[in-house]
Amino acid sequence: MMKLRRSLASLVAVMFGGALLAGPVAAPAQAAPALGEQSLAAVLTADGNGTFDTNWYDYDIVTQAVLAVLAAKPASNVSVLTDGSVALTAFIPNDRAFRDLAHRLTHRWPRTEEQVFNTLVQKLGVDAIESVLLYHVVPGATILAKDALQADGATLATALPGATIKVQVKGMNIPRIILRDRDYNSPNPRVNPWQTDINEGNLQVAHGITRVLRPLNLRG
Repeated sequence: MMKLRRSLASLVAVMFGGALLAGPVAAPAQAAPALGEQSLAAVLTADGNGTFDTNWYDYDIVTQAVLAVLAAKPASNVSVLTDGSVALTAFIPNDRAFRDLAHRLTHRWPRTEEQVFNTLVQKLGVDAIESVLLYHVVPGATILAKDALQADGATLATALPGATIKVQVKGMNIPRIILRDRDYNSPNPRVNPWQTDINEGNLQVAHGITRVLRPLNLRG
């Protein structure tokens, strides 16, 4: 865990100052001064998360993916996840979601989280993984679950230039938040209602999702 923390801390120096998209990134109006600056990277690694284990419902693989991209490309905009002064909302797939993606690409089920990670690196490469990660980040806005539930039909601009995701809210008594991506022949990710508002009270928040958002149509 200490090694992960030191790795993340050393990456803060390469921040882009929050300029993820072509246009300016505005901080949330009024609420921004009152929010803390703990980064998502810090909160996700605070309890040891990020080390491969047998729990398919935490976020080890996405943490390792961020570290791998930044190790290979220190200037990547993915580094914004380690800068708590930049407002953003991230939708983070759990480890099972990445296992589903590995199966879609290879038609095989990796047995461990580490095998999933290695499969995706070998199959996609660092550049593609970087694009996938950026597609999960909505810069310039701290969006809590209660706000997302009121955003049916909204289109969110992501940190991947030109790529958007759409919000769909279904159900009356127990509403579900669905994110529509660019893979039109696969089920869309859903926000896990028990894993929302991660890092609430800070400029950067995250919501767990059940599948990996895909910035293109996969045919694997």
